[in-house]
Amino acid sequence: MLLRQLGASGIQASAIAMGTWAIGGGLSWGDNDDDLSVYALHSALDAGVNLIDTAPMYGFGHSEEVVGKAIKGRREHVVLATKCGLLWDREDFGAFYLAREGRRIFRSLHPDVIREELEISLKRLGTDYIDLYQTHWPTLAQDRESISATMECLMQFKMEGKIRAIGASNVNLEQIREYQSHGVLDVVQMRYTMLDRKIEGALLDYCKSQNISVLAYSPLEQGLLTGNVGMDRLFGVGEIRAGKAWFSPLNRKRVLDMLAGWHDLTCKYHCTLSQLVIAWTIAQSGVTHAVCGARKPDQILDNAGAGRLTLDSVDIQRIRLDVDGLGEPLSA
Repeated sequence: MLLRQLGASGIQASAIAMGTWAIGGGLSWGDNDDDLSVYALHSALDAGVNLIDTAPMYGFGHSEEVVGKAIKGRREHVVLATKCGLLWDREDFGAFYLAREGRRIFRSLHPDVIREELEISLKRLGTDYIDLYQTHWPTLAQDRESISATMECLMQFKMEGKIRAIGASNVNLEQIREYQSHGVLDVVQMRYTMLDRKIEGALLDYCKSQNISVLAYSPLEQGLLTGNVGMDRLFGVGEIRAGKAWFSPLNRKRVLDMLAGWHDLTCKYHCTLSQLVIAWTIAQSGVTHAVCGARKPDQILDNAGAGRLTLDSVDIQRIRLDVDGLGEPLSA
């Protein structure tokens, strides 16, 4: 497995990470077998995937609890990443963000809140430290919750030995610079897929120049780029893919036709489409890790296989040109 350092932290993390939103279950992903999820996490570790990314919001704490069960007895072999800043049923702090599954969700990065969140996450995960602690979303209450106060708190967690590295998710370039002005930012985690490359250019270039690792989430576009979401697939109300433009029948067919055109590449590299797409993702300038969601052992092993691929530059460019040819998703 390809290992890459997380920023300046000295932590060596697998370039392929396991994302655990789906194993949290709930309306977005449906019910899960927790024993199977634990087995999937063990399969990831056995395959060299040591970076496990979770968050309290995934299943309202359930994902962290499942991860905690899976890493028991194997903690020293895990680069454990979780997040803070999204709360549910806590109207005393933060600003209202959205309603989901009958709960009201708030954003807050107030130091008092994230200290409480950290202690709860440590308990769920069954550990006394987090390798990578990330703010999940920027605060919606900038007038009361400054990045300077948030970062001061996170740096204090490092001094206390409760976290080893600091990350920020879903941030812009201005916010990244503000984080840096108040401490050491090792990681940003951003949405990045070959179908959504908005962070290319200034943000990726800056992170590369500053030795900030970029963890790309949803690199398989929630399964669409695996080629396994066929034209007969229907999405129920509340499912995470329902209503998303790339999953409409019109756009789905365009993507599937493009993927079918890469059959020669999967033969050349003896790989699956998922592995080809993930390998392409971590080959992009500035992208250091790909956070790949999975909840079954075979999915994990497939994703992990991307860590052994090195794509030729001509093939990397060919894939980019094919994707560019799609353009934006078409209206139904």
